[in-house]
Amino acid sequence: MPTPEVEWLTLPDLVEILGEPLGRVHRLFDEQHLVGSRRHGALAVPALFVKDALPLGSLRGTIIVLKDAGFSDDEVIDWLLAEEESIGRSPIAALRDGHKSEVRRIARTLA
Repeated sequence: MPTPEVEWLTLPDLVEILGEPLGRVHRLFDEQHLVGSRRHGALAVPALFVKDALPLGSLRGTIIVLKDAGFSDDEVIDWLLAEEESIGRSPIAALRDGHKSEVRRIARTLA
């Protein structure tokens, strides 16, 4: 099943959507509340990583688990967006629906 087209948010988009100054947005990356990619040029984040004008709350712990498993930022993003057979949808869809324990359990098996 192909991955649906991903909407990407650049840093200026995040400043506007989150209502935070650029310095605070950079800290969200440093503290692993968000993970971004430069694969399309400027640093950007999939729009699915933001919900109700905030970084998705369950994202941080999942990012940490994946990075501890040796994933690069791009690999973290790709895994979160790809269909995961064992849960029947993408991990980011499961996180957005409140199923962080299930997603993190699968992420821990990747180490």
